[in-house]
Amino acid sequence: MAKRGGFPGGGMPGNMNNLMKQAQRMQRQMEENQKALEEKEFSATAGGGAVEVTVSGKKVVTKVKLDKDAVDPDDVEMLEDLIMAATNEALGKADEASAAAMSSMTGGLNLGGLPF
Repeated sequence: MAKRGGFPGGGMPGNMNNLMKQAQRMQRQMEENQKALEEKEFSATAGGGAVEVTVSGKKVVTKVKLDKDAVDPDDVEMLEDLIMAATNEALGKADEASAAAMSSMTGGLNLGGLPF
């Protein structure tokens, strides 16, 4: 008598079920890690501490602190450059933390450019 569809030996459905459970567990962990990351803050300075910028894990600037000596009405461009440098460094720290969290979740697997 011929077998009807299914998987030989019945081994695959159990493996598929385990794979789905692992994927769901990984998704929950990723959501928890993302929430924790979003609650963190990352700060960076420029100009020897004359400018400090803080960003959230959501990549939103939450604070800008300027030393009074950094505010020179005759050299606004320097202040703009310092703010930009500190902001970019703080955002880079947030990106690094996100990548590290993702790497710990995936065990360093390259997931082919998936958006997480």
